[in-house]
This record gives sequence, structure tokens and C-alpha cells, in this order.
Amino acid sequence: MLEFAGGLVQLVAVKAFYGGPLVGQDLAFLGKHMPNVETRVAAIYRRNRPIIPRGDTVIEADDEVFFLAARRDIRAVMSELRKVERDFRRVVIAGGGNIGERLAEHLEHSHQVKIIEHSLERCTALSERLDRTVVLHGSATSKRLLEEENIEDCDIFCALTNDDEVNIMSSLLAKRLGAKKVLTLINNAAYVDLVQGGDIDIAISPQQATIGSLLTHVRRGDIVNVHSLRRGAAEAIEAIAHGDKQSSKVVGRTIDEIGLPEGTTIGAIVRGKEVMIAHGDVRVESGDHLILFLIDKRRIRDVERLFQVGLTFF
Repeated sequence: MLEFAGGLVQLVAVKAFYGGPLVGQDLAFLGKHMPNVETRVAAIYRRNRPIIPRGDTVIEADDEVFFLAARRDIRAVMSELRKVERDFRRVVIAGGGNIGERLAEHLEHSHQVKIIEHSLERCTALSERLDRTVVLHGSATSKRLLEEENIEDCDIFCALTNDDEVNIMSSLLAKRLGAKKVLTLINNAAYVDLVQGGDIDIAISPQQATIGSLLTHVRRGDIVNVHSLRRGAAEAIEAIAHGDKQSSKVVGRTIDEIGLPEGTTIGAIVRGKEVMIAHGDVRVESGDHLILFLIDKRRIRDVERLFQVGLTFF
């Protein structure tokens, strides 16, 4: 889940499940089905091929659907594309480092939490600092240990060590032994898209946020937020419109009137604290934050040029 405009807008990728309420329906049905929720499907990946959605695009099972919505509406929209997640009660954390400890601190008073840590010295420290968390000394990749701790009753297994191999292998083992969901911390960002969506439900890379901030500094034009998606093949961009109708290619124009590069869609506009889903008749004003989705990162330069202000503005 990615955030834009200070968290007012969120971009979420959801895999549509077989038998879901929207599978087999076209996107126009989305608006009719949820008349009080504003959302926009930015792109669909079907068998790893991008589709720029239209109103008559039909969602199929296993489609990876990227959609934008105001933060307040995200859960309502997600429930239409996949089963609503129940609260997790039994949590197993592999790795008692700083991340694992902080997570346990936040969860232990409302969840049943166990931490698996290979360092005996660290186990002792964790036992002294945590109130209700059960601290286990051992290896998270030990099948015997996971079975002894009834991993099949675990709601979510969180692999949070500083070793990618341990995180991936322990997550795969936990899932195959019956853990309902696994979350894996992967330091090598290149691995995230490779493993997520298979046996590993959620893959997180600490570097991803850094990548977005670094890309922001090398972009031209007023690009304030960039997120690389699908191993860098696609990008989600937040750009600010400046100028007037004479100096800008976007200000004063409706969405339908903007000459967007091929493979680019505008999903939402944030004006002050107001979030507007980018329908074709919405007119862009100076200072608006536009959230764009590009299925082809080679079009980045075209988007940058689109938001550059002409000399007549100065």
C-alpha cells in the first residue's frame, strides 16, 4: 500500500480472488455497486501483462488490480475485490531484533505473541523487556520447532530477521506447515516482487521507501513522490500542477483534454484536503496534486515535460 498527498490518497494492489463479488464484472459496475465510494482502477496486470482499464474492462480471477481511493474508503473498496481480513490474534515473529521487539511491544497486550530468536543472550534481554510475549530460543527454519509451537494455529507469521535467506525459508516453511498468512522482510528490494504472491503473502523491503525518495530528487518538473512498482517496470507518481492555461499543459484543462503519454492514467486529484477521483470532466487547477500511474517507465520523461511550466508563467 502506497500513500500520496500526505496520506490522503492510497494506491493498493489487490489480487482478485475466484468467486469474488467483482470477478466477471466490468469496471463500470464498481461505481454502481458502491455509489458512495469514489475509487479509480489505475491499471490491471493479467498474467504479468498490463491493461489500461476502461469502463467495459472485465475483472478476471487472479488479476492484480491497482486502484486509488481516498484513505477513508480503502477498506470498503478492498472488501469488494478480496475477502476482508479478520483481525490476527496469534502472531509468531521470527527474529528478536529491534523490529521484532517493537512489533511485539505493540501487539502483546491485544494478541498472543511468540518470538523465535537464535541468540540466547538476546532471548534473555527480550524476556526482561516484554510483558506477555513468549520468547523461544531456536531457529525459525527448524521444522521441529515450528511444529512443536503449533504453527498451524498461527494467524500470521512475521519473518523479521536481518537475513533474507532465513526470512524467505522460514516463511515458506511456516506457510507449508499451516500458517494462515506469512509476512517477510526482505532487505534486497529486487527479491520482493519475485517472492510476493506465491506462498509468501506479503513481502516488505526497507529500501522501497528510500528508492521512492531518491527517485524524487532526480526527477525534473515538480514531481514530489515516485514509487517504483513491479520490479521497476511501472511507476506511480505524484506531481503538482503549476501555472495557468497559457503556461501549463495541464492547468485549466479537463482530464480528457490532457495529452497523456501512452500507457499513462491519472487516477486521482488532491486539492487541499479534498480527494477527487479523476473522471474525464474534472478540470485541473494550479496547485492540484495529480496521482498518475505509468505502466511503462520509459514514459517518465514525457510526464515530466507535461508538468513543466512555460516561460510565460515567470
